[in-house]
Amino acid sequence: MTYAKTAAFTEDQQQLARLAKALAHPARVAIIQFLASKQTCISGDIAAELPLSRTTVSQHLQELKALDLIRGEIDGLTVCYCLNTELLNKVHQQFTAFFLEATAGAACSPDDACAC
Repeated sequence: MTYAKTAAFTEDQQQLARLAKALAHPARVAIIQFLASKQTCISGDIAAELPLSRTTVSQHLQELKALDLIRGEIDGLTVCYCLNTELLNKVHQQFTAFFLEATAGAACSPDDACAC
């Protein structure tokens, strides 16, 4: 029987991995950057800004919305999306703490042999 081994990791590690996965696609990064520049917009406007079809943009929006990185409000036939800045600030803090911890110890430079 196969099962997910995510339970072996802390909730913070799991959350950081989910967020990293969501941000691992350049289209989703572009969507967040576009929303940040506009504050709010309609999904059709996002598709016009990216070299992707409306359907593909919609799928990326759903991925971001599933993690609550963006929020959407239905207004008739359109959906107005905006950033969840509170969560994005928390994500910023999580990634900053992660990289500070990862770079705090001795590190190998590209020219050094690993001391393993």
